[in-house]
Amino acid sequence: MEYKSSGDGSPALVGFFDDLVRCETRLYNALNDRLRERHGIVTSQYEFLRRLRDHPGARVADLATEFAIGIGATSKGIDRLEKRGWVVRRPNPADRRSSLLELTEAGAELAEAAARTFGECLAELLGGTFEGERLAVAARAMGELRAALERGQVGVPTG
Repeated sequence: MEYKSSGDGSPALVGFFDDLVRCETRLYNALNDRLRERHGIVTSQYEFLRRLRDHPGARVADLATEFAIGIGATSKGIDRLEKRGWVVRRPNPADRRSSLLELTEAGAELAEAAARTFGECLAELLGGTFEGERLAVAARAMGELRAALERGQVGVPTG
């Protein structure tokens, strides 16, 4: 896509931002709908479950950092998963002020089933547009952008 000047001196960046945000929103919403329909969860809940599946013993603060969201919002999200029996909090032997999070058996089963749905939906949504080398180039560019933002502590919530 070619970006035209929007009068702010950086038309390519503004256009890229617009496309990036609108694509993210549409993908997130589509994944939300599919996960809700098949598993009764939303994308943010799946992301927590997936992260805990891959990193058992993470803390709420670890999740907040990973997803660049506030600790309060993260804790509330974990509370919801805990109430549904998918996550348990265990005492942290290294720091009594925090808990270590683990998936329950039901949470692990849900994470696996939702991972299949998530992967199928992503392939369906992106498959015709991003495959092979195009996907590799786009993934590399997004990874580099994310790494630069994280190194600079850009967009880190204050609460």
